[in-house]
Formats: sequence, C-alpha cells, structure tokens
Amino acid sequence: MQKLLSRLARSAALAFAVLLTGCATPYLDGTTKEIPISEYKKPASPAPVQLLFEFQTKGVLNAPATSMLKDQVTAQVKASGLFSAVEAGPVPGGATLSLTINNVPLTDDAFSKGFVTGLTFGLAGSQVTDGYVCSATFRATPSAEPITKKVRHAIHTSLGSGAAPSNAVKMPDLKTAAMQMGKDVVSNMLNDISRDANFK
Repeated sequence: MQKLLSRLARSAALAFAVLLTGCATPYLDGTTKEIPISEYKKPASPAPVQLLFEFQTKGVLNAPATSMLKDQVTAQVKASGLFSAVEAGPVPGGATLSLTINNVPLTDDAFSKGFVTGLTFGLAGSQVTDGYVCSATFRATPSAEPITKKVRHAIHTSLGSGAAPSNAVKMPDLKTAAMQMGKDVVSNMLNDISRDANFK
C-alpha cells in the first residue's frame, strides 16, 4: 500500500508540474513510418485468420488502451489484403495473428524531469520518452512454425520551453500520437509478415 501511495504521489506531482508550465507537447518519433498497403506482398490465395490484439504497459495488460486501439488495428488487418477474413474467434484452418504493443518508458526518472520543469515555470524544458515494442506472431495452423516480427516506435513529450526533439513530428495531443503510432507499427509488422518467405 505504501508503494502504491508513493507512486500516486509521484504521478500527481508530475501532473502538477506539467500544469504549472502550461505546456506539454507530444511528438511522434519519425524513425518508424506508416507503410502503404500497396507495398505489401499479397499472397496468391489469402486464408482467414483469427486476430488477437493486446496493448500492454510494462508487459501487463492495459485494458483501456487495448479498447482504444482494437478497432483501428482490426480495420488495418482487414484492409491489408493479406487475409480472406479477419475474425475475433477461431477460423477454419486455425490460423492466428497475435499483435502486442508494449509501452515501455525509456526516459530515466521522468518524475524528476517534470518536477524541475514545474519549479522553473517552464523555463527549463525537458523531455519524457515512451517507447513501444510491438510484436507480431503469425501461425498458418496451430502446429505451423510461427512467423515472428518486432517493430519499435516512440512518443516524445516535451515539457516546458524545451526545444522540439529531432526527427519527430509534432502531434495535436497524446491520443492522436498514440493512434498514429499504432498505425505505423501495425503497417510495418504486416509488411514484414507479407514479405516473409514462409508466408504464402
């Protein structure tokens, strides 16, 4: 309980520090970009697949984030042209596609950065970075050798008057940044799967 209270206090202090500055600007890292569906290598005879999607925070299920991104991810997989049908339940043949996006904070001691920014009323800008490790596993049948792919992405949040991070795109808000991050990583994973020699 004491640890929980300590974490809540730290989170509240960070939120207060950001409020003091009046400025927290999200940026989407520019290294990983969305790949157009037209670039995927389409199979000669697409088969149906069961889609399993989960958003995690430090390896633990994050239900609200999963719910926020699930429809978008499902629509992307359906529109990819890699499968004849995309279902939430089991499909004939038993093919499965598991997609996981795991949010892992990359910036050391984000609390201290936000606290310093707050005390200086935004004059000392700082940056917090959240990393996203995105994994995909496709199995054509339950006993088939899995095709596994991994893509990384990041969202930077600039606090106070700090300079914009290099190689990043300014976003209107964190939700928009998260949704675009999802599009970017899913498109990359689908493209990588489509070009795997074992995907037919």
